[in-house]
Amino acid sequence: MRLTALLLAVLATATANAAAQCGPDQLNTARTITLKREGAQYGALQHAALPLEKGEVVLTFDDGPSADNTPLVLKALSDQCVKATFFLIGEHIKQQPDLARRLIREGHSAGIHSNTHPHLGTMTPEQQLDDLKLSRAAYKSVFGVEPPAYRFPYLEETPTLLEALKRDNITVASIDMAINDWTPEDTTAILAQRLTESLDKAGRGIILMHDEHAATARALPTLLKVLQDKGYKVVHLEWEAPK
Repeated sequence: MRLTALLLAVLATATANAAAQCGPDQLNTARTITLKREGAQYGALQHAALPLEKGEVVLTFDDGPSADNTPLVLKALSDQCVKATFFLIGEHIKQQPDLARRLIREGHSAGIHSNTHPHLGTMTPEQQLDDLKLSRAAYKSVFGVEPPAYRFPYLEETPTLLEALKRDNITVASIDMAINDWTPEDTTAILAQRLTESLDKAGRGIILMHDEHAATARALPTLLKVLQDKGYKVVHLEWEAPK
């Protein structure tokens, strides 16, 4: 009993200290939207927009987890007390299961982003469904539950997978804006400029970034500062627990 009480006290102290580090100087997470586990489709680039107010953004990262770069992304998010959603590749989940679990442990949410990041439109329906099956299995093996959401690689949606995802109550998560951060030569200044231009054009919405890329990981503290300086508020996406 004494050991249990001691552990609870340590946990409470750690939680309080973490909360104390989040103040007005940080960007912070303004609110959380909890979505149903259903075959919905979000992201104004291809579907309906999320219910966001002007000046609200959702941070999302694709292609991880990356042993080299995802920890840097997590640190930048923690330093600013903001939460994000990570769309993970099945093969990367299998390679980095502890890092994948760390995402959830630190309060972020996660979906899937295919198993191998193929151009799905070049595959047969059977191959597409097999890729989805493998990515779902990788996710469930690490998290113990089915993934709540799916982002198409290259945002290349196919009728086969749209039907399968809707049938199985997996949300399709598209985007509203991006910073086109897939070129290794991108500098922090370039990425910050692209983010600024996207924000000025869209005004709200789901932002696509990539935690697999070193340039993005290096630039993220600056990108979060851009959001803070422009008065944007971060909204975190979560999904209901499976029944």
